[in-house]
Amino acid sequence: MIDGDSQLRARGTAGFGEAAMMEKRVMTDGKRRRGLMAASALLGGVMVLSACSGGDDTASGGGDGKGASQAQVDEAAAKKTSEAQIKITPKDGSNNASINNSAAVAVTKGTLTEVEMTATDGTAVEGEISADKKSWKPSSQLERATTYKLSVSAEDSEGRVAHENASFTTVAPDNSFIGTFTPDDGSTVGVGMPVSINFDKAITNKAEVQKGITVSSTSGQEVACHWFNANRMDCRPEDYWQENSTVTLKLALDGVEGAEGVYGVQQKTVNFKIGRNQVSVVDAATKQMKVMQDGKTVRTIPISAGSPENKTWEGQMVISEKFKETRMDGATVGFTDDDGKGEYDIKDVPHAMRLSNSGTFLHGNYWGAKSIFGNANTSHGCIGLADTQGANDPNTPGAWFYDNSIVGDVVIVKNTGDKTIAPDNGLNGWNMDWAQWKAGSEV
Repeated sequence: MIDGDSQLRARGTAGFGEAAMMEKRVMTDGKRRRGLMAASALLGGVMVLSACSGGDDTASGGGDGKGASQAQVDEAAAKKTSEAQIKITPKDGSNNASINNSAAVAVTKGTLTEVEMTATDGTAVEGEISADKKSWKPSSQLERATTYKLSVSAEDSEGRVAHENASFTTVAPDNSFIGTFTPDDGSTVGVGMPVSINFDKAITNKAEVQKGITVSSTSGQEVACHWFNANRMDCRPEDYWQENSTVTLKLALDGVEGAEGVYGVQQKTVNFKIGRNQVSVVDAATKQMKVMQDGKTVRTIPISAGSPENKTWEGQMVISEKFKETRMDGATVGFTDDDGKGEYDIKDVPHAMRLSNSGTFLHGNYWGAKSIFGNANTSHGCIGLADTQGANDPNTPGAWFYDNSIVGDVVIVKNTGDKTIAPDNGLNGWNMDWAQWKAGSEV
């Protein structure tokens, strides 16, 4: 048997040997680590030197695989990205955007799948994707001074989806102008009817605005425009319009800068027809009116023009409005008594046709004696025809002329002893000769 002490001595001897072996291994491992550290430092210096000197991974023999991984990621992402290219007009964040042409959506290398458009208050804007699914636009004109948001989706031939979002704000009333024009679209007017446009803002860039307006006729007549002031431009041919022709007015003013920071918003085409040629000649000396259609006299009507104290304007005048009955108050045109009230106030003047902005009318007269017509000039400047109260008798001279006249017909007044009416007093630009008229053009 081996006693405990012997066992202990045996273990001690063995432990000494094991310790010696461990020391040797530690020393050997330490030397190996120091060698590796030195080699690493040297290699690291080479690698750093290579990186700073612009050498490539191939030349240095380095490369940790990171570049290859990024390239693979980029390639994979490209394969997953839709080729559909969405374009929204105007650009995101635009201000003073058009109310006619904004919110135009188009796609290439794909087709539209969904378009949502809303106004600031959340109201949805109706629109329709085209049959080929390549475009979208609103169904109606946009509102001014409104912010809109668009959200668009499209997909390519592989079914991969692309998205685009944009918002823009349309032009505000303070930053835009509108032209109110006459005659109306689809109307039939007389041969003297000019195209008259009144702008709600003063136009300082007249040339650019005029370039955005074209007037043409199927008759082939040359048409010229004339600026009366910063707010009004009329257009007409040298002579009256050819009867039975069609005149076209095109307004391409959307985005046109009429004054600094003020832009047009209209984009419209208007067509109107010229009717038969009717020109009436009022002779204040003979107190007769000769009505001619297509150059032939169809009727002569006794009249009563302005009195010697209140003469009627002379010149070529155009009927601009017609009223079966209307009120005429002298106070509105400067004819007042000492108390400030009108010298006359007739609330039911029959068959009234306006000839000027200053209050000249050709109208029926039921209050004057029948004997004055054809014999005496008694009015405050208007031209009166015999008529009855109520405007219900179709057989009176006033009713006949009213029924046989249309807006745009010409009434020429002569021999009153007064001056010629101003060309801008009503639609009466025919009182300027052609050279004068064209001189008022800005293009």
